[in-house]
Amino acid sequence: MTDQTIIEKFANPESRNFAFNQLVRKYQQKMYWHIRKMVIDHDDADDLTQETFIKAWQSLENFRGDSQLYTWLYRIATNECLNFLNKKRRRFFLSINDVEGELLEKLETAAGHSDYPIAGDEIQLKLQKAVLTLPEKQRLVFNMKYFDDLTYEDISEITKTSVGALKASYHHAVAKIEKILNGED
Repeated sequence: MTDQTIIEKFANPESRNFAFNQLVRKYQQKMYWHIRKMVIDHDDADDLTQETFIKAWQSLENFRGDSQLYTWLYRIATNECLNFLNKKRRRFFLSINDVEGELLEKLETAAGHSDYPIAGDEIQLKLQKAVLTLPEKQRLVFNMKYFDDLTYEDISEITKTSVGALKASYHHAVAKIEKILNGED
């Protein structure tokens, strides 16, 4: 089902539930893994995915179509991730390094479980550890470009950041990751 059909069916009260179920089926896995790469923990990612779709349900009838439906969902998911990480920092009075340390511990634990895509792959684990050292926004841009294969234009739409700034951010992220992977940092 196309995004446009989902939006049209959602506008009709008789087919609203069906349309929303189609939306969830179409995007749930992408949103989950986008979120999981940011928060690492499965339970947190599950909760944030659910929150993303709750917000989508509440706002979909007001969706103006100025952007693509999936970039709109990515924006909601991204905001949920950033808010979650910021709340975690404030709630526990953690510095950014403490939150990154906690995420790193969760990554190492998750890597030992078969539900995480890097299970058993030492190179992928090293890459994920390196990604966790990036500042939050660089990590977000890197994940969306490298793992989700989104265009700079789509990322710009999601993050409300200029394409030029995103390219610079991605370039800096790649350079930092290469240094770490090459043992220079």
